[in-house]
Amino acid sequence: MEFNKEHKIIGIRVLRDNVIWLWKKNRSAVVIDPALSLPVKEYLKTNNLNLEAILQTHHHSDHIGGTRELIKEWPNVKVIASFKEKDRIPFQNSSVKDGDTLELLDEEVKVLEVIGHTRSHIAFYINNNVPILFIGDTLFSAGCGRIFEGTYKQMYYSLKRIKSLPINTLIYCAHEYTKLNLLWALNLEPENQNIKNKLIEVEKKIALKELTIPCLLEEEMKVNLFLRADDLKGFSFLRANKDSWV
Repeated sequence: MEFNKEHKIIGIRVLRDNVIWLWKKNRSAVVIDPALSLPVKEYLKTNNLNLEAILQTHHHSDHIGGTRELIKEWPNVKVIASFKEKDRIPFQNSSVKDGDTLELLDEEVKVLEVIGHTRSHIAFYINNNVPILFIGDTLFSAGCGRIFEGTYKQMYYSLKRIKSLPINTLIYCAHEYTKLNLLWALNLEPENQNIKNKLIEVEKKIALKELTIPCLLEEEMKVNLFLRADDLKGFSFLRANKDSWV
């Protein structure tokens, strides 16, 4: 995915449904939430890229599992993570907080705290001509993250923050959950044509072995029931329903 002529973002599938995002410009690259090191190493070396930074949205092992090995290969790499996660992401060497801005690959990257899934989850936002959001596990296409350490209220307000971004924002989430999320949503709203149309589109991409993400915020506002929740009570019902859905 290009958001200007020189920048590209590619997705590397790993584990069961994780996606490692790799943002590159010229001969430099930034990797987001590397669950594993080997596929990242192979891509970088094959394409003669230098790893400049690793962005960590939160501490879960399927997001930081490859970081230690990448540090060994690129010892000068910046490992950027929440200052609140120094105990759980101890190899971070650039600690950030909500509202901080970074300069990466000649772009300004803003740190947004979006808690709920974990106690200190952050996202990385690039407000370019096509805005980019590396969101980790807070939002998925047609879904949102489970609430492990936070509260329903925290997650609800994190999603409201995402909704306040420009509608042409491309959202790069860290898991390929789209089809299952849409099937759940369709179970609740069986006559919703937007969800039906999105499911058809997603099934075509899956048949072609393509990723169904990133997703566009404008479209998510139509098909993502969590983003469409009118209030905290409605959101809480949806999250509990999704948690118990088979």
